[in-house]
Amino acid sequence: MLLKLSTVLKLLPVLGLLGLLISPLHAEDNLTNLRRAAEKGNATAQCTLGVLHYIGRGVVQNYQEALRLFRLSAEQGHAAAQSNLGVMYLQGKGVAQDFKEAERLLRLAANKGHATAQSNLGIIYLHGKGVNKDFKEAAKWFRMAADQGKTSAQTRLGHLYALGQGVARDDVNAHMWLNLAASRGDKEAIKLRETLTKRMHPDQLAKAQELAKNWQPSPTLAEPRDKRPPIEQEI
Repeated sequence: MLLKLSTVLKLLPVLGLLGLLISPLHAEDNLTNLRRAAEKGNATAQCTLGVLHYIGRGVVQNYQEALRLFRLSAEQGHAAAQSNLGVMYLQGKGVAQDFKEAERLLRLAANKGHATAQSNLGIIYLHGKGVNKDFKEAAKWFRMAADQGKTSAQTRLGHLYALGQGVARDDVNAHMWLNLAASRGDKEAIKLRETLTKRMHPDQLAKAQELAKNWQPSPTLAEPRDKRPPIEQEI
């Protein structure tokens, strides 16, 4: 259906990335309204339109235009735009690769509670991309993202607990986090959980399973996950 500009602005936080383009008959009109909202300075519209240019959905893929739109949105403090812009600097897409700027932008978004930014920041420290390797710092950011239900962060945090890197080795907590991620179909978590289970005592397994059963995600300080344009680029 064709959506009015006022409706576009209302539905952007609800439908996120592609909901506004779901009807082939009116996708072009809805895209026009999205552009109009972005031109008027709406940060969520700018970020969403940036995602469309980044992935080439409804428009020709254009990293430079995505970069421009993310910058406009990020300058307004939009956490998802800051995160997406950080990923572009990290990967060198549409802009010269700059690890320092990537870390700065991801940290801005991560400090606002953006789970993907927190997870990607953890990966930067885990692998030493533009920073010194720091397992403790990586575990800190993975924990923040994992607490919000970020599956990949739960897998990485569980692995760190199993290895005792950045945190004290703890098979119970390791199994809990891997179990949570595995329940969402994460293949790496499933493999790691299987290996870990073989060395655990039945009492430990029972405790870990109870912890996973009772686990609840913490609220995010940024926009809820289903309200953000999902560039979920992992490094």
